[in-house]
Amino acid sequence: MALSDLAIRNAKPRAKEYKLSDGGGLYMLVTPAGGKLWRLKFRVDGREKKLAIGAYPAIGLSDARKRRDDARELIATGADPSREKQQAKHRAKVSAANTFGEVASEFLDKRKREGLSTSTFEKSEYYISRMGSVFGRMPIAEIAVPDLLAVLRRIEATGNYETARRVLQLAGRVFRYAVATARLVSDPSRDLRGALTAPQPTHYGAIIDAKRAGELLRAIDGYEGHLVTRIAMQLSANVFVRPGELRHAEWSEIDLEAGVWIIPAGKMKMRKPHQVPLSSQSVELFRKLHAITGPSGYAYPSIRTRTRPMSENTINAGLRRLGFPGDEMTAHGFRALASTLLNESGKWNPDAIERALAHGDDDRVRAAYHRGAHWHERVQMAQWWSDNLDTLRTGATILPFQGQGANL
Repeated sequence: MALSDLAIRNAKPRAKEYKLSDGGGLYMLVTPAGGKLWRLKFRVDGREKKLAIGAYPAIGLSDARKRRDDARELIATGADPSREKQQAKHRAKVSAANTFGEVASEFLDKRKREGLSTSTFEKSEYYISRMGSVFGRMPIAEIAVPDLLAVLRRIEATGNYETARRVLQLAGRVFRYAVATARLVSDPSRDLRGALTAPQPTHYGAIIDAKRAGELLRAIDGYEGHLVTRIAMQLSANVFVRPGELRHAEWSEIDLEAGVWIIPAGKMKMRKPHQVPLSSQSVELFRKLHAITGPSGYAYPSIRTRTRPMSENTINAGLRRLGFPGDEMTAHGFRALASTLLNESGKWNPDAIERALAHGDDDRVRAAYHRGAHWHERVQMAQWWSDNLDTLRTGATILPFQGQGANL
């Protein structure tokens, strides 16, 4: 006989649990403690099984009957509703554990093992952080296009269009990694192409005029802030490596006796080791720095802890303090200064200059040849460049060099 709401409400607990049948295998189990639990009895492959549907009154009579009918439809197809329920719980548990933040962290760790440079890794961590802690805790399988768009719109609202673009790019890579590792069906970021405001291209502020460069060098020499920051700016001018490469320099990489700094592949943008010949001026600056931050660890440690490198904003902040705005000079601008004046001198082979700047070469054979062929020239060019900076610093007249690139 089918149950009624009145019969269910009037059911009282007894010394032992008992059942109230509704039909089709559905029944209510009344416990001695007064609990009223829905159960479904069914058979799969001749074996009797039970499925817990839920408790009354959270699940009413009509809802219990609907769940019974849904379960019997599964049984008709040969499926086991109790197993389906267990698998659904497992999928929900796995989904909750695979948050966007955890998958992103796993993806970045993988990229780091594959040779991602330290500076790029730190920038990627920063872009992930811009998505917010709430987004980071969301199960990645539950993230929809509107969720991602809302995060990007918040970033755009601050006027950081380039940051929003980079966050979208990185998020897309994380989503595609989740798809590849069977934790996501599709990448929601692919539907956002064209949704963001296109950032206007910007260029690093760089002084490339010889006279103004001399003023910059004299200003740096007179810097009254932290001595390590002053040396960082002075060495930036002399060795013109990327700012991230300078910040992450470690004393184990620098051989002052041999006059060479070998930057490992993991710290390079092109993921190839880079040898930097050091002029006598650069060696002297490193020796001054060694007396402050040596003999081990980062050459430019953070002022808060020696376990992390100097902040990426330190050199730019020093330049601002000296009166050079961002649209005129940046930490990256020292590379443009060197590239411009070295090329204008006409003294050095352009390929040697490109190698000094650690620019990539798509032709691997050509790149391998140039690494060896131009080392001697690069050593001489490093010394010439530091000597030239000394000349610029004194304000002497700079005479242009004529003729073909030297083959030294």
